[in-house]
Amino acid sequence: EERGDLRGLLRTDTVPEEAEDAAATISATETLSEEEQEELRRELAKVEEEIQTLSQVLAAKEKHLAEIKRKLGINSLQELKQNIAKGWQDVTATSAYKKTSETLSQAGQKASAAFSSVGSVITKKLEDVKNSPTFKSFEEKVENLKSKVGGTKPAGGDFGEVLNSTANASATSGEPVPEQTQEGL
Repeated sequence: EERGDLRGLLRTDTVPEEAEDAAATISATETLSEEEQEELRRELAKVEEEIQTLSQVLAAKEKHLAEIKRKLGINSLQELKQNIAKGWQDVTATSAYKKTSETLSQAGQKASAAFSSVGSVITKKLEDVKNSPTFKSFEEKVENLKSKVGGTKPAGGDFGEVLNSTANASATSGEPVPEQTQEGL
């Protein structure tokens, strides 16, 4: 008898959905004998009672679980932290995560090398510009202008000083330009 009940629970027959045609449901109950309908009603009552019992058992187990956690000092926040840590550990253990992490690490190393290379190229280009005849000519013109405007200071010195003194000299014709020293640059 119990095996028959289990087979009934494990049946893979489709259960009529609420949205199905009501006429089809009525015709199905008409084909059942009065005895079969009564048997199904008893089985329905028994299953509902089992569900109620299982719900009560589950509620008691959950209450017991909460009491054990309380005695152990485990609160919801700690439990959440543990769940997140366990979840993160599970994620990091996957091959997809490991492959992605490795790929990102390699990409980061390549990007770092590329930025370093770009920085070296820029530095080299700036050195090339500074050593170019055009820049040298410009630097000489600025130094000449400085000696004409400043007069007493000898030519030469730092390029930043030359620009500052040129800016200070031209400031007399317009708004005052704040004086910058090499330390201010």
